[in-house]
Amino acid sequence: MENQTLIDNARCLQKEFAWFRQVLEVRFYLYFQQPTEYQHVGEVPPPDLDDDPSLYAKVVQHYQLSLAERLTLLLALAPHLAPQALDLFFTKNSLYDRGYTEFGGLVGQAHSGFLPTAETVLFLLAGDDLEQRLQLLSLFDEDHFFKRHNIVSLVAEKPGEPYLSSALKISQEYLTYFTSGRAYRPTYNTNFPAKRIETELDWNDLVLAPFVLHEVGELKAWIHHHETIRKDWGLGDRIKPGYRALFYGPPGTGKTLTASLLGKSTQLDVYRIDLSQVVSKYIGETEKNLAGIFDQAENKNWILFFDEADALFGKRTSTKDAHDRYANQEVAYLLQRIEDFPGLVILATNLKGNIDDAFARRFQNMIYFPMPDAAQRLQLWQNAFKGKVKLAPEVDLKQLAVEYEISGGGIVNVLRYASLAALRQDRTEIQLRDILQGVRKELRKEGKTG
Repeated sequence: MENQTLIDNARCLQKEFAWFRQVLEVRFYLYFQQPTEYQHVGEVPPPDLDDDPSLYAKVVQHYQLSLAERLTLLLALAPHLAPQALDLFFTKNSLYDRGYTEFGGLVGQAHSGFLPTAETVLFLLAGDDLEQRLQLLSLFDEDHFFKRHNIVSLVAEKPGEPYLSSALKISQEYLTYFTSGRAYRPTYNTNFPAKRIETELDWNDLVLAPFVLHEVGELKAWIHHHETIRKDWGLGDRIKPGYRALFYGPPGTGKTLTASLLGKSTQLDVYRIDLSQVVSKYIGETEKNLAGIFDQAENKNWILFFDEADALFGKRTSTKDAHDRYANQEVAYLLQRIEDFPGLVILATNLKGNIDDAFARRFQNMIYFPMPDAAQRLQLWQNAFKGKVKLAPEVDLKQLAVEYEISGGGIVNVLRYASLAALRQDRTEIQLRDILQGVRKELRKEGKTG
């Protein structure tokens, strides 16, 4: 299936670039007053994509791209897929022994081909027709779907340069989509300090109190039905597209696993934000780092998961100096970005009281994850030690559940410790002393004794 997707995309784009080359040649003929059968580049017939099965064609049809938008998209794709198609722009102005200013364009550090700019778009579509050039500026507006849906954008190489000298760039998301047929999944880096989290577990492995499961069910319902509520029921003018939830409670009680299962069950990618890479002591850097995350996530239908969120979304301080002012500005900025984000945002913290009240008021759901009771702990012990794990006869999981108040995450840590302890002594059977030693280690972490 994937191979067929690649074949369909390649065939479609080959036809598209053949048309693009013809349009470019016509533009040069017209601009340099050479004979051609066309009076305008818009007269060159484009390929018919109505019955084309490719993903590229589906994008063209979904957005009902005009000829100008279609050619702009191809111009942004050309450096990646057909760089030789742009070699015409290296034509020299013999009068000045340099390239033509009106062609726009940049030269990359590694890429030796022509890199288009906004000026290149206007030249291709309008030549030197100033009125038409001004009309075409709407292609680069903030509210154009190119920008809103992160398809094509302008990137200024240096501050202070003319606006139309900004580089025309296709997003990595759509480049991946057109070339591989797969959704783009960014890798962890300084520009995107977030990791996709997955789990091999299922809802049956998640042991939560009934009231917690009921609240989590509301999040699942929102993911499945928010479009119905906003569009079919006509409530889009009153209910924003995004949803914000706070998970709070002791460590190891299932907050991260719940977020992972929400993504798994709804086939949405879940990204856990690495706050150590987001928060910066330098003024403006935290906002910049967060903007990079939200900008990339804007139209991806991802779930954003902020673990230990009080490090970033904590209470605002009284303003005593410039540093306090900037810290409070960061909180205000975060609040705005979260409110505007159209997907699901989950914040997790051990202590609800650490979260700023301004954020708390804007959560649609605040779910408390308590320590499991004895019955839930028994189920967690049984889940942990099921399968091929061999337990010595003296191990009584029910007694362990009653005697030791320990979280699900702590029980998994005990399983790991006890398994290693047995294997280090060349045993295949886990003994009670292995488990109790693991329990003591977990309790000491929390400042308890056992």
